[in-house]
Amino acid sequence: FVGTTLLPLRAWRRAEKHQRLAMAAVSGTKYSGPEFVTYRSPVRLQAAAAPNAMTTGTPVPTKTMLVVGATGTLGRQIVRQALDSGYDVRCLVRPRQNPADFLRDWGAKTVSGNLAQPKSLPAALVGVHTVVDVSTARPEESIREVDWEGKKALIQCSKAMGIQRYIFFSIVGCDKSPEVPLMNIKYCTEQYLQQLEMPYTVLRTCGFMQALIQQYAVPMLEGEEVYGTQDNTRIAYLNTEDAARMTLACLSNDNTIGKTLTLAGPKAYTVNEVIKLCETLGGMNAKVNNVPLGLLGGLRRVTALFQWSKEVSDRLAFSELLSNNTEFNAPMEDVYEILGLDASETQTLESYLNEYYKKMLGRLKEVKARSGQRGIYL
Repeated sequence: FVGTTLLPLRAWRRAEKHQRLAMAAVSGTKYSGPEFVTYRSPVRLQAAAAPNAMTTGTPVPTKTMLVVGATGTLGRQIVRQALDSGYDVRCLVRPRQNPADFLRDWGAKTVSGNLAQPKSLPAALVGVHTVVDVSTARPEESIREVDWEGKKALIQCSKAMGIQRYIFFSIVGCDKSPEVPLMNIKYCTEQYLQQLEMPYTVLRTCGFMQALIQQYAVPMLEGEEVYGTQDNTRIAYLNTEDAARMTLACLSNDNTIGKTLTLAGPKAYTVNEVIKLCETLGGMNAKVNNVPLGLLGGLRRVTALFQWSKEVSDRLAFSELLSNNTEFNAPMEDVYEILGLDASETQTLESYLNEYYKKMLGRLKEVKARSGQRGIYL
């Protein structure tokens, strides 16, 4: 990631005489046309930043928050719990055919904006104390455009406008996989926040329980195939409700400023262990189609040959990472101590899936349907 980057924004121009941001690549990554070329040596970002430009003016209430990625599985939990805790929550929402009415129904405010359109960001940040960035590119979007260019613009604008807390959600182990574009971008963003001397906190996550419902629980109830692997990759899944609770605990603790914390669930599981757990709790046998690990690597190499399929290749690189016997987990004792939380209050995967199956099987029983029957909307 190279070159000098300045936001062509009115707010940035006002702050430009006080603050100049520069970014350079030093051995590790260079920009070559539309692609990022990654080498083995780590990326180092250097940024020169003067003291915050917004040092005067009307004080901003400490409980004003902008959530970026508020419609996502984790984002909406953060919004809900922040509102319950007395925060004035604002949500950056892209113009869409189906507006995020549920956020307004809860009491949050929505502002139109898009990370891919930097000019839409300054207005969303006016009067905001804290930014919680839990967004990521959708499957149809460019990882580089949203997760790097868009996040970089958001961070620069937040710096220029005097945002006083910045929470960035990253991925555990991103510093160890520079060959995977999404992981490399996450780690570079962490470094960028650090170099700009933002009052940041990075929260690295492993995986969320909610994703397992669509991947395994629902297809198994409908008698569909689920995809498994024969590798021993383990992921410590965390309930997004617990992740949101940890996020708010982080915001109320100034000792977390400038720190990188990993949020992990109580126990790590392989894919086959998750499937077996679903079979036990759901009282059914799964139709498992094991994906050959070599197939992912082959598809990634083929799709990398063409510009039009580069985004597919980047996402396959991440999928391949999830199938190479890595453990996405971390000790949580120090995190619980820093946040002042009780580890016993964090929900286990067994408890989460048990609640889900009890609820769904109960509903199916009410309509006199068997769990293996097709055509039932879950």
